[in-house]
Amino acid sequence: MPSLISGILRLRRDPRILKLPPYLSLLCIVVGVTWLLLLPLDDYSRRTYISENALLPGQVHTYFGGSDQNVFRAYKHEVNALQEKSNLEVNDKLESIVKGLGLKVGRQNFTYQSAGRAYAGENIYAILRAPRGDATEAIVLVAAWKNVKEEFNRNGVPLLLTLARYFKRWSLWSKDIVFLVTPDSTAGPQAWVDAYHDAHDPRKVDGLPIKSGALQGAIAIDYVQDHRFESVHVAYDGVNGQLPNLDLINSVVNIAGGQMGIGVSLQEMWHHNDKYPDRLRTMLRGMLKQGLGLASGPHSCFIPYHVDAITLQPYGEGWQDEMAMGRVVEGTFRSLNNLLEHLHQSFFFYLLMARERFVSIGTYLPSAMLVAANFTIMAISLWVKSGYPEGQPAQPKGDAAEEPARTVTVERQLFLPLGVVTVCQFLGVIPLYLFNHTTESLLTPALAFFAALSAALPHVLSHFLTTSYHPSVQQYQLIKSFSLLLLGMFLSSLATLNFSLAFLVGLLASPLSFAQPWPQSTAMRITSTVLLNVIAPATVLLVDCLIWGLDPAAVLRDAAFGWDVSGMYTAVVVWCVWWPAWLVGSITVLGQPEAAKAKTA
Repeated sequence: MPSLISGILRLRRDPRILKLPPYLSLLCIVVGVTWLLLLPLDDYSRRTYISENALLPGQVHTYFGGSDQNVFRAYKHEVNALQEKSNLEVNDKLESIVKGLGLKVGRQNFTYQSAGRAYAGENIYAILRAPRGDATEAIVLVAAWKNVKEEFNRNGVPLLLTLARYFKRWSLWSKDIVFLVTPDSTAGPQAWVDAYHDAHDPRKVDGLPIKSGALQGAIAIDYVQDHRFESVHVAYDGVNGQLPNLDLINSVVNIAGGQMGIGVSLQEMWHHNDKYPDRLRTMLRGMLKQGLGLASGPHSCFIPYHVDAITLQPYGEGWQDEMAMGRVVEGTFRSLNNLLEHLHQSFFFYLLMARERFVSIGTYLPSAMLVAANFTIMAISLWVKSGYPEGQPAQPKGDAAEEPARTVTVERQLFLPLGVVTVCQFLGVIPLYLFNHTTESLLTPALAFFAALSAALPHVLSHFLTTSYHPSVQQYQLIKSFSLLLLGMFLSSLATLNFSLAFLVGLLASPLSFAQPWPQSTAMRITSTVLLNVIAPATVLLVDCLIWGLDPAAVLRDAAFGWDVSGMYTAVVVWCVWWPAWLVGSITVLGQPEAAKAKTA
């Protein structure tokens, strides 16, 4: 044992040990990415299952159909006649229809301002009181007048009215049912759910004249096509990457796919063969949507309030009609009606790769943690190196096997590194404010201007540091160490809340771990600067918009709306976590360290 301890002490003083962290950091990145790519395999993923036995999906016979087809056609004729009418005229007509069914009706006005655009309208909703309930719980059925693509929900609204008339005839309901029609799929549902939970701003959103009990679930219908459909697409991504309880999705899959014989797809994978490539694409599409954190439908606004919600979107050309869609909704509502308590037994953190295949947080989280750990490893390594003269450990003198040499250390100069990192972190407030308070017409020029400013800023700050403070090798090491330490801490914490965002930002920022000054090599300094500019947040945003054919102004407008209305924090992560770390990395690469005359200890 004494020989083992002495061997460990000698190893600790071995200068070669400080050469390992870059390789360990790279290994963490490679293993993290490989871990993620292995998840779609059968050995690492699991089949979905129902955890809440009370749901009993597909165990009841659905009766929606027959004469209800004629009722649907009549409502569709009336709704389609309102397509070009104003929001108020539409709601006046809908109110007369719903009151004719004997339901209580409420209306709510809202007005939001974001990116120079006004999001105003009026929601209308009705409440079916449960014959066997006490108004303490409710389920919501939503049909937005227009979906997220601004398409007219020509069959969704008539189907909601038909289901309201159909549900009114049944006495089996133990929970109230709320029928909600909103003018759009983002602002309207957000205003309604905020007001329902008394979390709205009275200056922008009116309160609700009537309410029910605690919301147990919500189903949104997005039925824009005017012909028979083949399958149902389930949209489940919430704001900030939050997800509904997996039991809700599994129930819909069981009811539609098992009982009704209707195909179910996820993440716009219209044709899925359940093989590795399709599983991987489905998982990566889900990660991308989760990482962006934008609302993907009316359901997204409910999830932050712990109301499990999804949007059902029929697609394709097949033999399924509106009555089949109605039976899927009926079966889902009958299952939710069975609940004795809020959905809680299944997973809230998961990655779906097929309609019956998923991985839970315990399986996928290590991949993001490994990517985040690479920054911490390099930060600790640089901290240790900064304690030696000129960043290098002192070589042992004499026979180290006989008597360990005294380790030579230097005093760390912390004021300048801390100041640089603090200034860079606070500079992130500038793009955050800029893109959230600029009108839509100026967003594209603002992004181009900021991209150019972001590329020039490291040169200006590096020149200022070099001429004014003459930083040493040690100070550049500490600057990078503190920045990577913050980045690793932020991403590892974020991974437990929004795994996809933490993983994507960590992967794009991973080259920062290997950024270093090149005072003697102009070519390497220029090459490193160019490579860092390629992975700059503004550059990544512009390139992604170009690849996917998106309008940068529309992307920034949606991000601003998410920030102003939905509480989306993706912009905070990009501009206040990723961009400051990138800025520090660029300053480090451009640095011209001077030889330090440090005090030894």
